[in-house]
Amino acid sequence: MDTSPLCFSILLVLCIFIQSSALGQSLKPEPFGRRAQAVETNKTLHEMKTRFLLFGETNQGCQIRINHPDTLQECGFNSSLPLVMIIHGWSESVQLSRSHVHLIGYSLGAHVSGFAGSSIGGTHKIGRITGLDAAGPLFEGSAPSNRLSPDDASFVDAIHTFTREHMGLSVGIKQPIGHYDFYPNGGSFQPGCHFLELYRHIAQHGFNAITQTIKCSHERSVHLFIDSLLHAGTQSMAYPCGDMNSFSQGLCLSCKKGRCNTLGYHVRQEPRSKSKRLFLVTRAQSPFKVYHYQLKIQFINQTETPIQTTFTMSLLGTKEKMQKIPITLGKGIASNKTYSFLITLDVDIGELIMIKFKWENSAVWANVWDTVQTIIPWSTGPRHSGLVLKTIRVKAGETQQRMTFCSENTDDLLLRPTQEKIFVKCEIKSKTSKRKIR
Repeated sequence: MDTSPLCFSILLVLCIFIQSSALGQSLKPEPFGRRAQAVETNKTLHEMKTRFLLFGETNQGCQIRINHPDTLQECGFNSSLPLVMIIHGWSESVQLSRSHVHLIGYSLGAHVSGFAGSSIGGTHKIGRITGLDAAGPLFEGSAPSNRLSPDDASFVDAIHTFTREHMGLSVGIKQPIGHYDFYPNGGSFQPGCHFLELYRHIAQHGFNAITQTIKCSHERSVHLFIDSLLHAGTQSMAYPCGDMNSFSQGLCLSCKKGRCNTLGYHVRQEPRSKSKRLFLVTRAQSPFKVYHYQLKIQFINQTETPIQTTFTMSLLGTKEKMQKIPITLGKGIASNKTYSFLITLDVDIGELIMIKFKWENSAVWANVWDTVQTIIPWSTGPRHSGLVLKTIRVKAGETQQRMTFCSENTDDLLLRPTQEKIFVKCEIKSKTSKRKIR
């Protein structure tokens, strides 16, 4: 059997996933993308030769086949009886280096992997443990010896995808438990898993839709890891940050001194004395990777009160063009203030070369008043109330490139309701414009 790292990791993930299904979860294979896609991909690599045997009082080892839940009944599986799982290890006679061992545990299995790693005697630890949304109840806040921790292997990485609390408990553990802890979309909940998605899940999973919706965020950790194997050329980049709120403002896209890392199998393995928390945004389905951009926009509000409004942006790159990305500034736009926020793109547009910025909506009275002033220009002051938009500063997270964009029409910097302005690359020599985007 070929034991290449890619094949070995896919098999481990699938084995753990199938075992979790046998422990009370849905036994029917999913018809869309998730388990079925991973199994199908695995078949194209190598036929799996690992065997799962069920031993009972009346049999001497009945084989359970992956994606054939009927074999559980054929082998006489009784869910009311205690279940003991025995995982065959290795003998020292085969001279397997522990540094080559990679344990992948999902939910409770993440902590089991940690216990296995800490229980191995000798001076050398196993090479790596990956915790996929490690279980939270009874483990949150516990001592490192009672859960998965960085001490259990030479390198420990963890992916947190369902840490939202219900009645004081969360399915997945919140606290960092590895050398690198990844929090996709903040780690609390995952896109595409809301109950509003129930109708889509019904179309895919039939009567199992409610179960699939409930466990969707928890299982997303598994799919993210598999996705990193299936799309090795487009790895999801994660960025160190204190919390998701700061990350959503685009304040945490710096990768200086190797601070960033890739999520999944191809993570850069650097053991650390202190756990590092990394954040990223993902799509609702595979491929999950998105491209992160921080935008800093300086407005001058010509009115005395904050303007509540919505903008849209269209980005033109050397590879692709993205249309109408919505931007809402929650508390409104005050005078002479710079706003920072994060936008994400599902595709690689290449190097950004032009931005179209549009004031999408405004109060009805403002549009009416501007129209009246245009027809009957009795005012000696400015005919239009609006916003002066000086520059748009952009930082691309994946490439770390910084760019500044200025209005194509430098004679008219005023942005009016429903108006669209074009911004092109420019160089600003003033001291204020040279401040670095964090």
